[in-house]
Amino acid sequence: MTQRTRVLVVEDDRALCDGFEFEGYAVQVAHDGSEGLRAAREAPVDLIVLDVMLPRMSGLEICQRLRAERDDVPIILLTARSQESDKVQGLRLGADDYVTKPFGFDELVARVEAVLRRARTRPEAEELRFGDVHVDFTRLRATRAGEALELSPREFAILACLAARRGEVVTREQLLQEVWGYESQPVTRTVDMHIAKLRRKIEPKPFAPEFIVTVHGEGYRFVG
Repeated sequence: MTQRTRVLVVEDDRALCDGFEFEGYAVQVAHDGSEGLRAAREAPVDLIVLDVMLPRMSGLEICQRLRAERDDVPIILLTARSQESDKVQGLRLGADDYVTKPFGFDELVARVEAVLRRARTRPEAEELRFGDVHVDFTRLRATRAGEALELSPREFAILACLAARRGEVVTREQLLQEVWGYESQPVTRTVDMHIAKLRRKIEPKPFAPEFIVTVHGEGYRFVG
């Protein structure tokens, strides 16, 4: 590698950091929530490994604040086995994946690699036009009637996935697998929430969508 992948570890576990360094990652460490949020805002990193249970500020609060500001850095949450509600809430707040404690380090590295692959994958189509919307997937830029649209990387990925199957039904499970990378169905509701947010940006009437149509009981169809 000409440049090592940069990982911010917000977790007070020296062995975890040593493991990432052994695997060739450039590691930055934060030991509490406030320090972690500051580092995530200031340091150029490629991925954040974030413990839910942190002093001074929880990992869920950090995730929520970061996603309100940006959506370009993948986040993996570390949660205790008894914190099922934290997993659901974390995914809804914008986390890309979670790993349950106790876990093997090899599993965590595999999750990191999978999330990074998804983050770096570009869609096959370079551009998409529908209605008065123009999407440039190469530059991750979008406009509507000539005005810039603030789409997150995940919203670009959802559009790319739907547009690649224009006219076909794309199930929530397919979206979870291709956009989020989940082979199972941890929180299908998170798909609906992201679609609703995307519709507010691209649809003339979000509550009567023209381009991303709901197929009840199945998923969504792109007809733009």
